[in-house]
Amino acid sequence: MQVIKEVDHPTGLTRKMLKLPVHFYRLGLGRLFGDRLLMVNHWGRVTGKRYQTVVEVIRHEERDDSYLIASGWGPGADWYRNLLRRPRTTVEVDGQTKQVTAEPLPAEEATEIMTGYFWRHRAVAKRMLPRLYGYWVDGSKADFHEVAERVPVLRLAPARPAH
Repeated sequence: MQVIKEVDHPTGLTRKMLKLPVHFYRLGLGRLFGDRLLMVNHWGRVTGKRYQTVVEVIRHEERDDSYLIASGWGPGADWYRNLLRRPRTTVEVDGQTKQVTAEPLPAEEATEIMTGYFWRHRAVAKRMLPRLYGYWVDGSKADFHEVAERVPVLRLAPARPAH
C-alpha cells in the first residue's frame, strides 16, 4: 500500500456531499440505494445521543443476511467506535429496517474481504481510495493486509433475540 498523504476527516463541501444520503434515508428514499448503501443508527459513547451514518456495503452475505461494512477513516471514526461500545442496533437497507449486531472482523478475514471488494470495483476504488482516504493499492494481498489494519471491517449480523 502506498500512502499518498494523511487525509483528515472531510470538511466543507466534501463533508456535506458525504452526508447527503442520510437526508435521502430520512425522507424515506433510502430504497433508491438498494443494498449498495445502508444507514446505521448508533448512539454516542459519551452523550448517548442518536446518530445516523450512511456507509457503503462491501458485501451482503445472503446465507445469513449479514452486511459487511468498513470504516474508511479508520478505527477512530465516531460511528465505528460507537458501534463497538453498543453493538446492538438497527440499520436501514433496501427499504427495510433490520435489527443487527456489529461484530469486528479479524484482520485476515478483513484482508480477504477488502481484496475481493477491490477486484469487483476496481475503477471506483482506484479513483476514490486515493482521493478520500489518502492511499493507493495495487490489489495485492500484502497491500490489503495493511489496509485491513487501517480500515477495520464490521459484520452487521441479524440480531439474536435477547434472553
